[in-house]
Amino acid sequence: MNKTVKYVIFSVVTVFVILILIAVGFGLKFKSEVKQMHVIETGEVNSNVIAIKDEFVNMFLIKTGDYYIAIDAGADAKTISQELDKLNVKQNKVIAVFLTHSDGDHTAGLSVLKNASIFLAKEEQQMINGKTAKMMFFHNKLPRKGAIFLKDGQKITISNTHITCILTPGHTPGSMSYLINGKYLFVGDAFNLTDGKVSKANSFFSKDMKTATESFSKINNLPGTQYIFTAHNGFTDNYKDAVNTELK
Repeated sequence: MNKTVKYVIFSVVTVFVILILIAVGFGLKFKSEVKQMHVIETGEVNSNVIAIKDEFVNMFLIKTGDYYIAIDAGADAKTISQELDKLNVKQNKVIAVFLTHSDGDHTAGLSVLKNASIFLAKEEQQMINGKTAKMMFFHNKLPRKGAIFLKDGQKITISNTHITCILTPGHTPGSMSYLINGKYLFVGDAFNLTDGKVSKANSFFSKDMKTATESFSKINNLPGTQYIFTAHNGFTDNYKDAVNTELK
């Protein structure tokens, strides 16, 4: 075996070992971060909001007339289907899904919510069209096509439900929060809750922490708001106290 062949074999093995170490390190860090997440069990939060637990993430339903609007769509389509059955909510009764962003743990259930229109921020389009990678060479992809893209500050009314779209980038470029009926604020992964206070997005999973922190100014002065719901760290019904803080 000549030196060139030996060098090639050594290089390939070295790259392979490095990739394995990176994958193992990422997996361990991922598990560590997930253990710190505290999600809401499936069921009614109050008379207007229903939580659906999908392992380490929540999606939410808001009843609007005889139908439902969803905030995000969970990490596993089968789990979402099963949890909807537990709630006696038919899949075709979910007529709209407002995605806080396009990461896979927020979009999987779209494949079973086939009657629902998909909404997400225009700035998130780069995350699903191959232009911007989520991490290294991994790209996000929606299970269904035909998404409707939203602008910052856009207002939408579906049945008797009013949605205000608030761009809160940082976790992803198009992370968007939604204020429902001027009362319920859903922030996805843009922010967390720690001891009842709004805290920074998870730095391990976020693309731009500086921008994520600056986005706090978009949600800390919303008169009339009472609740804040996060995707991974529960909710609070004391908005005023939650935003009376400096992000940590």
